[in-house]
Amino acid sequence: MSLDSASSQKDVGTAPAAGPMHQVMGRRWMVAAGHPLAAQAAARVLEAGGNAIDAGCAAGFMLGVVHPDMVSFAGVAPILVHLGRTGETFEVSGVGPYPKRATAEYFHERCGGQIPAGLLRTVVPAAPDAWCAALERWGTKSFAEVAAPAMECAEHGFPLSVFSAYQFGRAADKIRKFPTSAALYLKDGQGPPPGHLLVEAELAQTIKIMATAELNARSRGRAGAIRAARDAFYKGDIAKRIAEYHAREGGLLTAEDLAEFSVEVAPALKTSFGEYEVAACGFWCQGPVLLQMLNLIESYDWRALGHNTPRALHILTEAMKLAFADREAYYGDPLHVKVPADGLLSKEYAKARRALIREDRAWPDLPPAGDPYSLRAVANGGHGVSGPVTMRPGGSLDTSYVSVVDAEGNAFSATPSDPGVDSPVIPGVGCVVSPRGSQGWLRPGHPSVVAPGKRPRLTPAPSMVLRDGRAFMPFGTPGGDVQQQAMLQVFLNTTAHGMAPQQAVEAPRVATRSFPDSFWPHAHAPGVLEAEARVSSETRAALAGLGHRMADWPDWDWRAGAVCCVRVGSDGVLMGGADPRRGAHAIGW
Repeated sequence: MSLDSASSQKDVGTAPAAGPMHQVMGRRWMVAAGHPLAAQAAARVLEAGGNAIDAGCAAGFMLGVVHPDMVSFAGVAPILVHLGRTGETFEVSGVGPYPKRATAEYFHERCGGQIPAGLLRTVVPAAPDAWCAALERWGTKSFAEVAAPAMECAEHGFPLSVFSAYQFGRAADKIRKFPTSAALYLKDGQGPPPGHLLVEAELAQTIKIMATAELNARSRGRAGAIRAARDAFYKGDIAKRIAEYHAREGGLLTAEDLAEFSVEVAPALKTSFGEYEVAACGFWCQGPVLLQMLNLIESYDWRALGHNTPRALHILTEAMKLAFADREAYYGDPLHVKVPADGLLSKEYAKARRALIREDRAWPDLPPAGDPYSLRAVANGGHGVSGPVTMRPGGSLDTSYVSVVDAEGNAFSATPSDPGVDSPVIPGVGCVVSPRGSQGWLRPGHPSVVAPGKRPRLTPAPSMVLRDGRAFMPFGTPGGDVQQQAMLQVFLNTTAHGMAPQQAVEAPRVATRSFPDSFWPHAHAPGVLEAEARVSSETRAALAGLGHRMADWPDWDWRAGAVCCVRVGSDGVLMGGADPRRGAHAIGW
């Protein structure tokens, strides 16, 4: 067997050499992650006898250290876990709620009807609890063991990747607004160059505090000690530093908000697609959008339609719009909003909605939402589209991803996020604290309107494909609203078009923008369909003829997402796919 790496960091905006990149394969385990050091952290834990959950958490902690342009250690981390022994698949709700003092009225009265960048976007950070909850329930290692690679890189430094250096450079004006962030992430007031040694001493100390709490609680057993590490973040000195900074600088987060928080663990949502089952996280994120898309397109013969033909891309795009219309109308925190989950995910409802796909022309804007209560194609009166109209919503910094499969058939899929540019680094903590409040609305009646203790509707949303009750392909991507669209195309590339994972993630992609963007101020671009330049000019012209407003991405554009996946063959061979658009990496053994 061989130990291989899938992709090295590419210069931003340049294409790989012609033809597919090296396909990574293994028999014992496989990891694909959004940063090479995260993949290596997972590999270290797997080689030390850990399982997929141990390795996934190690990669997640590492992403919060080495990918701070896209991920915060104290950010969000939605997780899916499939257990090979039992065949069960679970979700971990890796997003926290708004502080108790946060209301829509507050933002209207104090902020001029805006959700401004900075501390006021903060929600309770979920990632530390999410990783610890997964580790405690399904892992085998200690917190200290899985966090050791991340702590090492934070304490001693690591060379900044080409992609991260590019992102810090383009966001330098935002970072300069926060002195604590500028001191850490900029060099002489500018974006640091590739290879810059980034040392995060305060973040290393945060991890050490958690590891020390675990060590001091070892008499409680492994699970109790991991909970002690988690509590050190939410109830100890780390929480105190976060709350004191918010009190001093005009934020809303309190020690009480932190101490009362815990993630939820529940069975994953699923739908079927031919011989496959696809699992996703709940309606507190956009994960079910992928399930709705799959239900809408299930009746088509995708192999016969062909790969990236005008008809195939048109049908895909119109199905995406239909699913996003329902997301806008119904998705929100199920603890605060009545979400018609059964109706939205039913095959009968998808059949009714499918009739709205017109093969001779595109919807010029977001189609009307459906009526999942009565399983009808259109709700009475439909739903309006809100937010400023723009040709192309801005490319917000966003997210990363990790997938792992081990020899026992366990599979791990997680999409950690929260970049370090829209909110200040907290002194004494060493990272930003989840600014995910930017994904709330201020319009009364919207299912994701800001409210005390309510979770914003999250874009990061991992997925997991199953076959015969076993893990077939954990997969996911960064990319904001592009995530579910990119994942749908990679799923079809793999299942309908027979592509190997690396070929599937490298294939050119499209993405519709005909819906309110999930990030404040929720701009939307009616009818816009973005396409990478490798989609042929003839195909783009044919799509324009159907009414799509075509907008070109450069080839290998980072905004098209960066899908990673691990596929399990019927012969047990593991194949990894790591997207070169953002320098992702896969390792197998």
